[in-house]
Amino acid sequence: MAKKKKNRPTWDEYFLKLAMLASERATCPRMHVGCVLVKNKFVLATGYNGSLPGQPHCDDVGCLIVNNHCVRTNHAEINALVQATTHGVNINGTNAYITNMSCTNCAKALIAAGIKRVVVFSDYHETLATQFYIDAGVEIAKLNMPQKEIHYDLKNYSSAKKTKKSR
Repeated sequence: MAKKKKNRPTWDEYFLKLAMLASERATCPRMHVGCVLVKNKFVLATGYNGSLPGQPHCDDVGCLIVNNHCVRTNHAEINALVQATTHGVNINGTNAYITNMSCTNCAKALIAAGIKRVVVFSDYHETLATQFYIDAGVEIAKLNMPQKEIHYDLKNYSSAKKTKKSR
């Protein structure tokens, strides 16, 4: 008898879940954001909102608020762009999967870098991102938040067995 086939996530859901996972690395308590840059179903770079390398994190020393924004952290989109450029990855023509709609400055940076499509499941306050994306011809897809759980049925996979914890 055939086993019941589980629903696979769509590509958009899959990459949004990766953005959600990236957001778990965020160090600013005001909002955790993740960004995954993808081209032809291949992950090119990831980012999350966090402090500059070598600098203190909001989680440790508090946020630095200017005009109701924490300026101690780089946003997820900027960190993904920096990761791509640091490794010599051309992101022109890519999709950006972001947990939250971009702020105005991140939208401008993604547009300038050649992003062609943005996929999000949450909005962001006080931003002109949507208008900037539309004006630049960037496709915007606003989806429902994917399931937060990862379903991995170890005991029912015939070729898998649980590992013993290392010391």
